[in-house]
Amino acid sequence: MITFVRGKLVEAVPTLAVVDVNGVGYDVLIPLSSFDKLPAPGAEVKLLTHLAVREDAHVLYGFMTPGERDLFRLLIGNVKGIGPKLALNILSGTNPVSFRSAIANADVKALSSISGVGKKTAERIVVDLKDKVGPAAAWEGASAAREGSAEDRKLSDAVMALVALGFKQDEAHKSVKAAMAMLGEKATVEELVRAALKK
Repeated sequence: MITFVRGKLVEAVPTLAVVDVNGVGYDVLIPLSSFDKLPAPGAEVKLLTHLAVREDAHVLYGFMTPGERDLFRLLIGNVKGIGPKLALNILSGTNPVSFRSAIANADVKALSSISGVGKKTAERIVVDLKDKVGPAAAWEGASAAREGSAEDRKLSDAVMALVALGFKQDEAHKSVKAAMAMLGEKATVEELVRAALKK
């Protein structure tokens, strides 16, 4: 598995970057979300990659952020009927935070507004990924939409900390909400996590 390529960006168009790695040129298919973050041609670039092996070709897909690659892998690995091409299309039409939020909120309308995603595909995405995204994504999306209040960021950080400690997302969500209600809005992330662990 090729996990990333680092080298000189030779050229870039909205769907493709060519990277020179020690004299070897790699064609890397990219979404628009990554194209917007690329440096100017001639500069060094690092692209996180996913290698898809087909009978007729080995295809490298590249991403500027871990979130983009994670979403790409989530789609092609878990949603029937979505291959790499459509997954790139989805990434080109939305960002990972908005996409996860749409899944968490079962927002079929928002998902089906993405180019190449019809209503049936949007419904399948919600059904297949709902359990893998969890309630924290709804907070994350809501926070991003409001440019993130301090309270939302604290809640989200506390939930992520509990998930990292082995809690399921729905349990972490309930525990942090209860801790916030008990301690008040001025509680720090650390205090919220401690209170949730005591419960």
